[in-house]
Amino acid sequence: MSSFSFFRMLKKRKELIPIIGIMSFASIGGISAMIYALISKSDVIINKTGNPEPWENIDPTKSQKLLTFTQQWKPVEEVQIIKQLTK
Repeated sequence: MSSFSFFRMLKKRKELIPIIGIMSFASIGGISAMIYALISKSDVIINKTGNPEPWENIDPTKSQKLLTFTQQWKPVEEVQIIKQLTK
């Protein structure tokens, strides 16, 4: 189906224009959300061989959620002891 016949079909069936617009908007939104998660989220891993535990490098003072109320972070003493023993 060439683009010329596609536009000819849209001229005949104008009711398809909103559906195509909504589907295009949803597709672009989904793709942009996926790219945003790949770039900015620490729990999304593409290359496991480079850094198998990327969550170890997260800044605990920086919020990882979109909206956070009264976030307080304190290091867990037991986890810090285990980290020191395993290094």
